[in-house]
Amino acid sequence: MSEAPGRPGSDHCSLLSRREFVRAIGAAAAATSVPLIRSRSAQAEAGPASTSPAETAVARFYKTLTDSQRKEFCFPFDHPLRSQVRNNWAIVKPTIAQMSKEQQALCEEIFKNLCSEEGHERFTRQMEDDYGGFDSYHVAVFGEPGTDRPFEWVMTGRHDTLRADGNSVAGAAFGGPIFYGHAADGHFNEDPKHTNNVWWYQGQQANKIYATLDDRQKAKALVQKADPDDARSIVLQGNAVAEVGLAVSELDSQQKPMVQQLLKDLCMPFRAVDVEEIQECLRDAGGADKLRLTFFKEGDIGEDGVWDMWRLDGPAFSWYFHGSPHVHTWLNVARKA
Repeated sequence: MSEAPGRPGSDHCSLLSRREFVRAIGAAAAATSVPLIRSRSAQAEAGPASTSPAETAVARFYKTLTDSQRKEFCFPFDHPLRSQVRNNWAIVKPTIAQMSKEQQALCEEIFKNLCSEEGHERFTRQMEDDYGGFDSYHVAVFGEPGTDRPFEWVMTGRHDTLRADGNSVAGAAFGGPIFYGHAADGHFNEDPKHTNNVWWYQGQQANKIYATLDDRQKAKALVQKADPDDARSIVLQGNAVAEVGLAVSELDSQQKPMVQQLLKDLCMPFRAVDVEEIQECLRDAGGADKLRLTFFKEGDIGEDGVWDMWRLDGPAFSWYFHGSPHVHTWLNVARKA
C-alpha cells in the first residue's frame, strides 16, 4: 500500500519534498507496536543511566515545559504510544521549531548525546534530506524525568524513531525498538549504488560477506521474498526464531570477523553506552553464533546481484536493513525476547 503524499504515520515514505509533509499524529496502530519490557531490574546492567548526558538534558528539558506544553508533549510512562516504532510519523503534532529557543537547544543536546560523533553528522545530513532538518522533528516525554521514576524521551519524524530512557526499560537496548533510514538527496528511488546514502556503508559490508560465501552457503543465505517493511518484522522470537537464512555459526574463521565488522558498522552511529548495552544483550542471548544472516532477492535495485535488503537476527536480536527503494532500517535488541 503506497503512502498518501505528505502523511506522517503511514508505512511508506512520501514522494513530496521534505517541507511538504503534514505534521499530524498518526494513529497508534497496534500492528506496528512492539511490546517492551517494562520492569526495572535491580541488577546493574550496561546501558545509559539517568545521569548520562542525554538523560540529564531530558530532565532539564522536562522542567522547561509549561503546563500547556505538558498537555501536548507529555504522557504517562506506560502509555501505548511509547512503544511505537514507525518510519514516518509525528508522535505529537508540534515540531521542535515551535518550541522556545532554550527548548530547541536542549532537544539538540539530547539528540547529539544519543549519537557518536560520526553518527551525529550522518543523522544530521539524513534529517536535512528527508524532513527539512532537525527542527522539523517531533518529541514526546513519557514518565517523569529528573526523578527516581521511569521515563523516556522519544523523537520521531521521517526516517527516525530515537529514544533516551536512562535504562528505564530494563533489558531493552535503546529503551525499545528504533528506526533509522535515508532517501539520499531527496530521491525516493535510489540508484543501485545508493549514491550519498549515509547508511549504505552498512549494506556494503553485508554484501562483502555475501561475496565470500560458497554456493551451499549462498543457497541458505538468499531467499526470494522480503519481510514486511514495518515493525512486525522485528518482533523478537526467542528460541522460536525461524531458521531462515545462514547461521553465523556455519561461517569460517575468515567470515566470522566480517560479521563482527558488520556489527561494529551497525552500532557506529550510536553513543558508547548504547553500544555497550547492545553487546551485553547479544552476549546474554548466546553471542554472534546465534545470529542468522539473510539476504533478499526482492527489491534488487538495478538487478545487479548486490542485495539491497538483508537482515541479521537472533533470539533477542533483530536488525532489518530494507534498502529498496531507499534505506529503511528497523532494529530491536534485548537481553531476552
